[in-house]
Amino acid sequence: MATRVGPTTGIHIHHGVIDPGDTVDRAGVTVTSPARTCWDIARWLEVVEAVVVIDSMLAKRLTTVTALREYALDRAGRRGWRSLLRAVDLADTGAESPEESRTRVRLVLAGLPRPETQWVVAEQGKFVARLDLAWPQFKVAVEYDGLWHDDPEQLHRDRRRLNRLLGGDWIVLHVTAKRLRDDFDGFLSEVRAALQARSRSTR
Repeated sequence: MATRVGPTTGIHIHHGVIDPGDTVDRAGVTVTSPARTCWDIARWLEVVEAVVVIDSMLAKRLTTVTALREYALDRAGRRGWRSLLRAVDLADTGAESPEESRTRVRLVLAGLPRPETQWVVAEQGKFVARLDLAWPQFKVAVEYDGLWHDDPEQLHRDRRRLNRLLGGDWIVLHVTAKRLRDDFDGFLSEVRAALQARSRSTR
């Protein structure tokens, strides 16, 4: 006797028509293709969370920006094609963590110029630091402080390299998951103020 699976707390189930080519075989299991998965995610998730997943898939080279754009345009007029295009336009292959993606997308959606990801700072050809998010023309950067900062040695190394940046006239703003959750508007104001101050000084 088959068991019928009913609603489960915290799980939302969506149904959709599967087009030819929308599935692939993974170790004997049929799953949706990367492009179809991104389309479904863009249709059903809020844009920031959709970009988080798409960033991860791009970083793992499961798909490409070009492939996702083509997939969306091939389905123009169907529910979700514009959502996928929007998410892809906000995506970045350089994102290295979900929280970095969330930080970047929220800042861009708030009206700030799009930052560079994993920007490398060098002095006289020597590596100084790699920044999570950076506006190099203004020498302003954002660093996401994740759980790995519980390691005192890693925190020490990180702060030491960032101190070198501060000596090189960079403004480095730090953000944590708690700050993003509880005081994003305050953090946004700090980033905007830094960019505006540097913009005035470069005129």
